[in-house]
Amino acid sequence: MTTQTRIVALVGSLRADSLNRRISEALRDQAPEGVVVEIAEGLDSLPFYNEDLDGEAVPAAAATLRELVGNADAVLAVTPEYNGTMPAVLNNAIDWLSRPYGAGALVAKPFGVVGATPTPYGGKWAHADTARSAGIAGAIVVDGAVHSQSALEVDVLEDVEVLERLQAVVASLAAFQPAAA
Repeated sequence: MTTQTRIVALVGSLRADSLNRRISEALRDQAPEGVVVEIAEGLDSLPFYNEDLDGEAVPAAAATLRELVGNADAVLAVTPEYNGTMPAVLNNAIDWLSRPYGAGALVAKPFGVVGATPTPYGGKWAHADTARSAGIAGAIVVDGAVHSQSALEVDVLEDVEVLERLQAVVASLAAFQPAAA
């Protein structure tokens, strides 16, 4: 029996035809054998994190996201950069996934970040902020599993070298083995 590695993609753009959504779809459709990339839907339905809402009756969207990520083997954020940082929708998802403190759905999950922006830096500040936030939430940011791609002079979805770099992040997450204690 072959085991599959399940990677949940958190997309930082809500726009239906955003470049980063299309990147996540390409990574899903071109996942290596034995790897399933599932795009988390409904991030726009998450209320802003508020501890008053995070009690016995957690909002359905938050419970669904926590279950999806909790059952995954790894998490991949696919995000643009808004004003030099990660989009609010992604930050909010990480906030929900980080609770309860020390036992959230991100704890000990291999985590990576990719994305593209029409800037010379390709979203590197947003990607660094996303990796830092996920790490603080307990995720294991995998070495080599962050790739920021400028979309100024390249068609990210058509350039073979760019796609290979993005796919390498998925492969890194799938192959990640935590260090022995």
